[in-house]
Amino acid sequence: MERIEKLGEIIVNHSIKVKENEKVLITYENEATMPLVKVLVKEILKHKGVPTIKYIDSEINNIIKENLNDLIIENKKNTLKFEVEEYDSFIQIRYTLSDYYDRFVDSDLNNKLKKALSKYKDIQVNKKKWVLLNYPSIVDAYKAKMPYETFFNFAFDVMTAPYEEMYKDMLPLKELMEKTDKVRIKGENTDITFSIKGLPAIICSGESNIPDGEVFTAPVRDSINGTITFNTPSPYDGFVFEDVSLTLKNGKIVEAKCKNNSSKLNEILDTDEGSRYIGEFSFGLNPKILNPIGDILYDEKIGGSIHFTPGTAYKECNNGNTSDIHWDMVLIQRKDYGGGEVYFDDVLIRKDGLFVLEELKNLNYDLDK
Repeated sequence: MERIEKLGEIIVNHSIKVKENEKVLITYENEATMPLVKVLVKEILKHKGVPTIKYIDSEINNIIKENLNDLIIENKKNTLKFEVEEYDSFIQIRYTLSDYYDRFVDSDLNNKLKKALSKYKDIQVNKKKWVLLNYPSIVDAYKAKMPYETFFNFAFDVMTAPYEEMYKDMLPLKELMEKTDKVRIKGENTDITFSIKGLPAIICSGESNIPDGEVFTAPVRDSINGTITFNTPSPYDGFVFEDVSLTLKNGKIVEAKCKNNSSKLNEILDTDEGSRYIGEFSFGLNPKILNPIGDILYDEKIGGSIHFTPGTAYKECNNGNTSDIHWDMVLIQRKDYGGGEVYFDDVLIRKDGLFVLEELKNLNYDLDK
């Protein structure tokens, strides 16, 4: 219970910084998450905020999505519109029962739903305070290849990281990225170059995603050339793609393949024009997350990793690319995952997942042990 209380305090005081009279919508998906929901409600009330809770049953929600039609899509849009206009902050607590809920949802209707919601999703993400987390479930433990109790303890350890200390350690990387023009990433079946000149680097240390630990920017949209191959699973809409490899020319993905479903991969990348361009480049920096579990909230923070993102750019680091998708794909570059190198303006800054520049070595944490 102590760790649950600590997580609740981090979310309310650090992530969304609840103030008096602010209205907070807490969305949760399973009764197992109720201990955290109760802590959050009490903590919000302590700050004289106004909490509201909303329960979503994943299986029922999936039945609705499998029967999407224009009226349901319109209703979902109007519901989201009401919420973003009514509430100041959003806390979404997910609980994984299956990775395959969206597998049998009609892709055209699903894309239509995303387009209908995009305006209000944009307001929610870019103009409101929000935090997203996955409460540890048995399915998550299975994917992580851990007994449930071990995974539960692991999840709460990484979710309650010392975010203020992490922020200070990330500052030198942010400063270096904002002075950099050319980036080159090398590794197994990977050699890709691009520019990040003139784009801000954003520190993520527990403000929106839990767990957290990354510094991201965006490539200059048309500057990317080469091939990048990802060595972690890439889940999307109920499918889990293995060994995704993307080849880009002048910023556009001209070839995309994977081990298990290249046609479906390309179908997603054909969602719209922006889905074949890249909206984000980021370093994963959480020292307690070392191996992929097929949950992007964890996997994109893996220490010694980078991720590259087909689809829309965030408003706070906007390279001009817009899309209805934002698909983080993760490449781990530690020695135990095949190694790799990152160069800034032809200077080696990270090798085999470890930063080599003195001012960045605090970010290596325990990765060299």
